[in-house]
Amino acid sequence: MRAAVFDSENKVFLVRHTYVPGWYLPGGGIETGETALEALGRELEEEGHIRLEGLPELRGLYWNREISRRDHVAFFVVRHYSQTKPREPDHEIAEAGFFALDALPEDTTKATRRRLDEVTGALVPNGLW
Repeated sequence: MRAAVFDSENKVFLVRHTYVPGWYLPGGGIETGETALEALGRELEEEGHIRLEGLPELRGLYWNREISRRDHVAFFVVRHYSQTKPREPDHEIAEAGFFALDALPEDTTKATRRRLDEVTGALVPNGLW
C-alpha cells in the first residue's frame, strides 16, 4: 500500500530509499495479522515518523502488473496526522521530506506522479499502478 500524505500547505511527503532509485510515496506491504490500516500506520511511522490522527481516504486499489500477476496496491490520501519529528537518513531511507506538487524531485517515480495527478484531478485513475 502507498499513501499521499499532505501537509497544511498541500505539500506531499516523499521518501527516497537506499536500495532503489527514485522518490516514492511512503508505504509498503501488509504483514501477517495486520489490517491495511494497521500496516499503513506502521509504514508511515517507520518511513516518516507520521502518526495517523483520523481515517485516511482510500483512493483506489491498483494492479501493479510490472511486479507480478497478482500484486495489488491500496492507495490512500492522508490529511489528518502528526509528525513527531523529521525523518533522518538511515540504512533504509536516504532522504524524506515534503514537496510542493509543482516542485517534485526530478527522479520522482512515474507511478508516484500518476497518483498525485489523480488526486489533483489532472488524470482519471485507470486501475494500473
